[in-house]
Amino acid sequence: MIETTDPRSSDATAIRDHISKARRVVVKVGSSSLASPKSGIDLDTLNILVNALALRQLRGSEVILVSSGAVAAGLEPLKFKRRPTDIPQQQAAAAVGQGLLMSAYTQAFAAHGIRTAQVLLTREDLSRKASYSNALRTFGALTRLRVVPIVNENDTVATRELRLGDNDYLAALVAGLVHADALVLLSDVDGLYTIDPSDPSAQRVDYVCDVAALDIDVLRPGSSGIGSGGMASKVEAARLAASAGIPVILARCNQAAAALAGHEVGTVFAASAKRLSRRQGWLAQASEIQGQLHVDDGAANALLTTAASLLAAGITQVTGDFHAGDSVEIVNADGEVIARGLAAFDSAELPEMLGHNSSELASTIGPAYSKPVVHRDDLVIS
Repeated sequence: MIETTDPRSSDATAIRDHISKARRVVVKVGSSSLASPKSGIDLDTLNILVNALALRQLRGSEVILVSSGAVAAGLEPLKFKRRPTDIPQQQAAAAVGQGLLMSAYTQAFAAHGIRTAQVLLTREDLSRKASYSNALRTFGALTRLRVVPIVNENDTVATRELRLGDNDYLAALVAGLVHADALVLLSDVDGLYTIDPSDPSAQRVDYVCDVAALDIDVLRPGSSGIGSGGMASKVEAARLAASAGIPVILARCNQAAAALAGHEVGTVFAASAKRLSRRQGWLAQASEIQGQLHVDDGAANALLTTAASLLAAGITQVTGDFHAGDSVEIVNADGEVIARGLAAFDSAELPEMLGHNSSELASTIGPAYSKPVVHRDDLVIS
């Protein structure tokens, strides 16, 4: 194995120790680890996973499981030889498989005296502030009752436009939503490798200090034929969680107990020094962008270097059709997205405001138009 970016093994050790003691843990397992098109759900693997999670739950931690496998579990009963590519057939497989998957989990956790609950989410559920908050309350109620939430994307109703895409991304969003202390990504690969793991010269990466600086080709898709993710989606999920202040470990599914215990398996990803608030996390990762505000160099510099709000005077162009309270991207003169925030005005109101300072707007249009277009409290730097 090797280390990347920062060779200080004590950092990796500290992260593993933190994960072993984390109070609230989100664990994600992929389809390829749980099921196959020919035989459906692999109950042996599922029970090994549940044993590890139940032990952690019984020791006092809160465990939230994000589980793929509904579509894969539905393939064999429907006599599909491979994962279908069109959405209606995927939804049919998910509708059949979700019940089978939950039944298997319910029985496995019940053997430890632990109850489970099914939580199905779509992108729309997480992109809207109200439903995002409702989801948080649901998770809070379940964990207080010592119930293990089992989360999946609601494939039976999600359209292509509203799909999250894969459960790695969903797991990162859920980890941010519940302010998890750790995210554990379980796969059919035992970590991140320097090159394709099938290459004899490939080396497992033990520690990633800064995932944004990672220089490894992870675009090769998964080879199982039943999952929707791959290493790229797992690294992106690690990036999202780490940027929200949540440490991550990526390991093979059969290493779940070792990963949760802090043993030297898989790849650990360091969290950023600053933890995002739930509001900031929603803005940065889950909110649905409705438009863009292009700003001049002065406004961009003020946003990036001070605690400034975005004023109309610094905006040069408005794109998109949005309403007050919608999420927008803030774009600098080079076309780079530098921040996200909640617009205080409708897009139709903004053109006549651009380039004018607050006092000018108050005197010409009205006092209500002198406030920031995006207040600092409703803004997060990218």
